[in-house]
Amino acid sequence: MVFLLPSFAGGGAERVALTLLVGLDRTRFTPELVVLDGTGPLREVVPADVPVHDLRRPRLRYAVITLLTVLRRLRPAVIVSTLGYLNLALLALRPLLPSKPRILVREANTPSRSLPTTPWPTLFHLGYRLLYPRADGVLCPSRMVLEEMRRDFSVPEARLYCLANPVDVVAMRRLAAAPRRTPGDGVRFVAAGRLTPQKGFDRLLEMVAGMPAGTHLTIFGEGPEASALGSLAVRLGVESRVRFTGFDPAPWPAYAGADAFLLPSRWEGMPNAALEALACGTPVIATPESGGLLEAAVEVAPGGVTIAEAGDAFAAAMRAVVPRSGVSLRPSLLPDRFACEAVHAAFAAILTRVSPAFAPPAGTR
Repeated sequence: MVFLLPSFAGGGAERVALTLLVGLDRTRFTPELVVLDGTGPLREVVPADVPVHDLRRPRLRYAVITLLTVLRRLRPAVIVSTLGYLNLALLALRPLLPSKPRILVREANTPSRSLPTTPWPTLFHLGYRLLYPRADGVLCPSRMVLEEMRRDFSVPEARLYCLANPVDVVAMRRLAAAPRRTPGDGVRFVAAGRLTPQKGFDRLLEMVAGMPAGTHLTIFGEGPEASALGSLAVRLGVESRVRFTGFDPAPWPAYAGADAFLLPSRWEGMPNAALEALACGTPVIATPESGGLLEAAVEVAPGGVTIAEAGDAFAAAMRAVVPRSGVSLRPSLLPDRFACEAVHAAFAAILTRVSPAFAPPAGTR
């Protein structure tokens, strides 16, 4: 089988796909990776036994012919893709693939929120309506996304699968065993994600400007808005209270040491960083646009997830946070269904249903 990725950037969609790949039973599955641009910090996550086919063409428009050539040569039984524009391209190329592979696409975001922000919203919406129903399976990180796939894009119910984002809770908590906290007496917040308009860090900086002077925020991530956000912090006078760290492959000690994780996103599918914060025992404050996190919130202990509209309500939730006493690792707040073992088993079951080639050996069902 082949996993198709745009790059090894540190985004949640890429991390989820690689975590699913890592957990595959190698006695049943032989995964390979095709990546448009083989650069990025998550390259080191790829297991040594997984071949990587780097097309070295970061832009899809220049990669289509090479992608088609590679897929025709590999002749996979199943192809798994995880970002909307790649999903559409793969489904459009399908008639040209002689091996007639089954295609699984994963929808990382809530389409009603994400598609209007694309360069061509009407074209993308039409592409979803025409091509997504032709996929052999659509993996959805939440019931919200699944319902939109069924209602807005006519994807048959039998081809829709709700698959939780996998979180390696054991490994993450082991790395977070010695929580790291920014020095000082005030409340300590963390946030993480690509520095893009989607993540809402611009409005978060505005809310931080209204917090008490001792408040501090650490933001993990890289992206095209880095310079603009830095300038905004200066204009708001909060540059001494906000630290941009860039991408960190293991931010979990900082999550564990913080008083709360902030998610001011304008849209999400299922925010991976927030799930990781919960695994570290750190409460989350999130906007209602945070996709599947709203569904997970009802499974978390009271106070574990606070949903508040960006602006006054979100700022009020931030002001209600009290600095924690001590820096020991708190119990996990993450529901069990997100643990890697549960998600890997569910993913294997989906692959078996989608393709008879992956049926378990006789006597092991």
